Amino acid sequence: MELGLVGLGKMGGNMRERIRRAGHTVIGYDRNPDVSDVHSLEELVGKLKGSRVIWVMVPAGAATQSTIDELAALLSPGDIVVDGGNSRWTDDEKHAVELGIKGIGFVDCGVSGGVWGLENGYALMYGGDAENVAKVQPVFDALKPEGDFGSVHAGKVGAGHFAKMVHNGIEYAMMQAYAEGWELLEKVDSVTDVREVFRSWQEGTVIRSWLLDLAVNALDDDEHLDKLRGFAADSGEGRWTVEAAIDNAVPLPAITASLFARFASRQDDSPQMKMIAALRNQFGGHAVENKK
Repeated sequence: MELGLVGLGKMGGNMRERIRRAGHTVIGYDRNPDVSDVHSLEELVGKLKGSRVIWVMVPAGAATQSTIDELAALLSPGDIVVDGGNSRWTDDEKHAVELGIKGIGFVDCGVSGGVWGLENGYALMYGGDAENVAKVQPVFDALKPEGDFGSVHAGKVGAGHFAKMVHNGIEYAMMQAYAEGWELLEKVDSVTDVREVFRSWQEGTVIRSWLLDLAVNALDDDEHLDKLRGFAADSGEGRWTVEAAIDNAVPLPAITASLFARFASRQDDSPQMKMIAALRNQFGGHAVENKK
């Protein structure tokens, strides 16, 4: 089939290549002319024949909204837009209504796989009407990993990105657990080879995972992570997961704590700990450390 792909960054560029390897025609557009197949969205739409499918892989929020607004003016009834970025599921519902007024279908798709997806395939979670999903299915089949698993029609519009959001929330907590264990192992004198302890967990343990494999890769590159600063950003999906938990009264203590740990990583000097130190000094006379 033919596909228009908007956004050819780290994910989108590799996705274009994987879809082409499966025998499909992909016309890609990116603001970077060095990687783009066409010069504009209008040209991209014009090159596609028949009922068109446009897959959008741009940053969530304003960039996605402006792209969908422009596509809405260029596409025709029966065409389909797929949002494969990390949009919030509530935006999907809005986009489906906006496009639906013009007879344009909408499918949201959470995509996981990162820079490894070209060779390993991408885990896909998509939401939308069955009729629209069926039109995109050949692309889903091209992108997914080999085998019976790796993709799912999660439900109606918004379900794909909601599922991907929860996936990323779980990822936050898993990474935090590995990080805390690594720091404790590094701290004690009795453990003399933390990297090899991590490596030993890769086989036969209940905590083995791809994330653990990546942790070992990182330690092979920089055994004590001396080259890195202890700073971790968050993409937004961890926050959305916690917000959804609050809205639905679902307790997520591990995921919430892992999100807050990232906030703490951005502080050079914790204001909260200043108050803790002051209070301990006030009620117990405990020593405090003054700034130099």
